[in-house]
Amino acid sequence: MEFQTKIIIFSIIASFILSTFIIPILKRLKIGQLERREGPKSHLKKQGTPTMGGIIMIITILLVGIFAFLTCYKSEDELEKQAGINLIPLIVSTIGFGIIGLIDDLKKLIGKNTEGLKPAYKMLGLLIVSVGFSLYITQFLKIGTDIYIPFFKTSIVLPIWIYIPFSVLVMLASTNAVNLTDGIDGLATSIITIIITCLTVIGFIYGSKEITIFGSILIGTCLGFLLFNLHPAKVMMGDTGSLLLGGAISAMALYLKMPLLLPIIALIPVVETLSVMIQVKHFKKTGKRIFKMTPIHHHFELSGWNENKIVSIFSFVTLICCVIGLASI
Repeated sequence: MEFQTKIIIFSIIASFILSTFIIPILKRLKIGQLERREGPKSHLKKQGTPTMGGIIMIITILLVGIFAFLTCYKSEDELEKQAGINLIPLIVSTIGFGIIGLIDDLKKLIGKNTEGLKPAYKMLGLLIVSVGFSLYITQFLKIGTDIYIPFFKTSIVLPIWIYIPFSVLVMLASTNAVNLTDGIDGLATSIITIIITCLTVIGFIYGSKEITIFGSILIGTCLGFLLFNLHPAKVMMGDTGSLLLGGAISAMALYLKMPLLLPIIALIPVVETLSVMIQVKHFKKTGKRIFKMTPIHHHFELSGWNENKIVSIFSFVTLICCVIGLASI
């Protein structure tokens, strides 16, 4: 784990340094947060806060990822070299999701609205990256189509024609869930860092060096970014960061053959998504709302909870869920 520890430290430093340079550039370019009119009134003061900070994550992951790949590939140990090669689809797919988010953010900023990419175009981009990753790990890396079932401590093998659509669904659902979770300062970053740490620990337990290295890159990247993203945030991650992180956790879970673990360890993003679905369906049916506002973190915000309290409690719940997830394997 000595190499992974160095990777975490290297990633924190890189993310921190990049943040100190990129945030002022975003300010000068007037790349500021656009708040929804129907959102909480307290968020209007965040208008203009530098956004698209996920670009810091993209650059950090790319730089540290290249360093990790070259270090592993130059090793005389074949397993070490293979781990470096296996890092490639994880890094490429994660950055791919981030680039789609970047295009979405740029579209919002250029058009000066909160709509961004048309849903069909956005979904198409996410679909392409998801299908590409699923095909690569099954057809080129040959990791198999077996899926671990938590608590039952067994696995089932899916036919490839079921596995590919299933894995694509996992990636699309994860990116959407994290995107909805990113609504207040530091919330998505804190929660996803805990989830990534859990998946990295699982990678260590199962001897997947590429997952432990990739997870270490992400942990360090998120921690460095979190220093500027906690309330009051100096920078927002935007869709660039939220889609990137959603893609990252789904890629790690699929690579570990544990996508069914995500509903447990990523309970908060799941609940955030369900709150929106329930609210919309109930409102269409009755004309009334169940929650004061969705995603559900806004409900608690309008109920009097401050942002730090929401982040703390949601992070604690995620930590408990991750402990349960680890116990289930």
